[in-house]
Amino acid sequence: MSKVAGWDMKGTWDGKGAWESQGRWEGHQRTQLSEAGLRRMRDVLSGHVACGAVPGLVALVSLGDDTHIEAMGTMHAGGAEPMRRDTIFRMASLTKPVTATAVMILVEECRLRLDDPVDEWLPELANRRVLARIDAPLDETVPAVRPITVRDLLTFTFGFGVVLAPPDTYPIQTAIRELGLDTTSPDFGPEEWIRRLGTLPLMRQPGELWQYHVGSDVLGVLVGRVTGQSLEEFARERLFMPLGMKDTGFHVPADQIHRLPTSYAHNPETGEPVVWDEAAGGKYSRPPVFQAGGDGLVSTVEDYHAFYRMLLNKGTLDGERILSRASVELMTMDHLTPEQKAEKDAFGDHFGRHGGFGFGMAVRIHRRDLASPGQFGWDGGLGTTAYADPAEDLVGILLTQSAMDSVHTPRLHRDFWTAAYQATR
Repeated sequence: MSKVAGWDMKGTWDGKGAWESQGRWEGHQRTQLSEAGLRRMRDVLSGHVACGAVPGLVALVSLGDDTHIEAMGTMHAGGAEPMRRDTIFRMASLTKPVTATAVMILVEECRLRLDDPVDEWLPELANRRVLARIDAPLDETVPAVRPITVRDLLTFTFGFGVVLAPPDTYPIQTAIRELGLDTTSPDFGPEEWIRRLGTLPLMRQPGELWQYHVGSDVLGVLVGRVTGQSLEEFARERLFMPLGMKDTGFHVPADQIHRLPTSYAHNPETGEPVVWDEAAGGKYSRPPVFQAGGDGLVSTVEDYHAFYRMLLNKGTLDGERILSRASVELMTMDHLTPEQKAEKDAFGDHFGRHGGFGFGMAVRIHRRDLASPGQFGWDGGLGTTAYADPAEDLVGILLTQSAMDSVHTPRLHRDFWTAAYQATR
């Protein structure tokens, strides 16, 4: 075990000058990351910060129990406060695998069943009508051929999701906007959210094609209906506390708001960063009215690493069993037919490069870069990425405060993953 300049091994000092590793091994052969590779990674990441692609970042790469974390740059563009390894980030769509895990806990307890209709718990989604075609008026519908199931929601194939077209191209998009369902932070709660969603027809037949995002938000409401708790309450009790994820939730407490960086989007004409969300007084500085299962969480790199190590360890971490091995394997296998992949791949390289999709996350089914088939994980639109590679026993996490709406952040992500894999020797 070693400590490379600029890199901190995950662990604690025992007060006597010794480093106590917090690593874990679950039957894997011990392998260390390459020190030369880690230095190269640091040079690559610091180059992106130096050129202004992002104000700052926190990166983690772990190979078995060999874990390295790098924090560089600043919390705010033009500011002096440095990024730290305990910086809290807006995780965006990295929320989706967490929500899927919460649902699988309920499946294991037989409180939900994958192929049962959701009608009992979500009557708003019973007896669906389906648009005759995507550009049809809302009253031009046909009956759904079958009910929506829990599996449909987990695989994003329940018939409703993000439309790959400019705003208001189709009547259904206009209706979504007018109902306030096009925002990640509605000013109404989950009961009203699901009621409004239930007034709209589906875009596709249940099980027909993959459509992004909305399934995770529905799953968050489903967890609340089944448990009688909010999504955050259930996740905290069954996931966050057992895994030691003390800084993960749906908002940042006032006494910790200094750890949340400013979030930036980009001017579509100039590419220059513009403030999307402030820390103090911003949308994550107070409990949300709607806890979005698709993109609402905040977390730290070490908290999220604990979650991914649990998945990589087949459901357990430090003696805490969250899921069975069988459930994790089910979550991280490809569930889509070639026809269902059509909508996913239509989004381009961002969604299509993995090939497959499991429960709330991508699953790689082919090798087109350094990642192995079987790699699973997802990316967040506000500048986050996290994947685990069972073949390599590797976890990589990169958290930034710069949205994926410019060429710069996606390039940074690609370079991070190249650098992470070359550091595995």
